[in-house]
Amino acid sequence: MKIGIGSDHAGFAYKQALIVHLTELGHQVLDFGTHSADPCDYPVFIRPTAVAVASGQVERGIVLGGSGNGEAIVANRVKGVRCALVWSEETATLGRTHNNANCISIGERMVSLDLAKKMVEIFLTTPFEGGRHERRIELIDKP
Repeated sequence: MKIGIGSDHAGFAYKQALIVHLTELGHQVLDFGTHSADPCDYPVFIRPTAVAVASGQVERGIVLGGSGNGEAIVANRVKGVRCALVWSEETATLGRTHNNANCISIGERMVSLDLAKKMVEIFLTTPFEGGRHERRIELIDKP
């Protein structure tokens, strides 16, 4: 799978670790930055990641920050992106099964790296259940 990833300085360490993890799992990763732990403005790196998801340049997106809240907000402002803020295996599962999330946001200060890796794996392997919400999501995503 082709995956876009972006972070601010507070999510940089996990971004770097997740790129290695994703590559080891056989995924292709596009890194939208940031490229250091120096303070930066997160929208500069999160929006391009979300745009790549919405345009189909990548199949899924992962955005990271300190809490993940701001990153989820920025990603969800891009039409066609459904970014779930995840902090547990259950929220990662529900983001896919119930919301058909095509992007997740993770807070580096909120979860362990091991949990972040597990949530990413769940996000990438869990199917959307479809059903009564599928048509509504399809209508919302259309330009």
